[in-house]
Amino acid sequence: MAALIYSLCALTSITCLVLLWRSWRASGARLLFWSALCFAALSVNNVLLVVDRVVLPTQVDLGTWRLLWALAAVLLLVFGLVWEED
Repeated sequence: MAALIYSLCALTSITCLVLLWRSWRASGARLLFWSALCFAALSVNNVLLVVDRVVLPTQVDLGTWRLLWALAAVLLLVFGLVWEED
């Protein structure tokens, strides 16, 4: 059951990434760009979660890498929010 939930979370974040990226390409709004980059990092984070918990549960611990990608996602979004002047 956990594998299904982790996989659905990864698919959801990838879907959000694609939709935000398409919206940014259509409108050119910079906040959409930074949000898409945030979701790109969150997608990597979720894929690493699936690999860490489902594919290789005992061989490796990807917890540090997951935290670094989550931090990168938050920093990208904060930078985009601060840098956006509208």
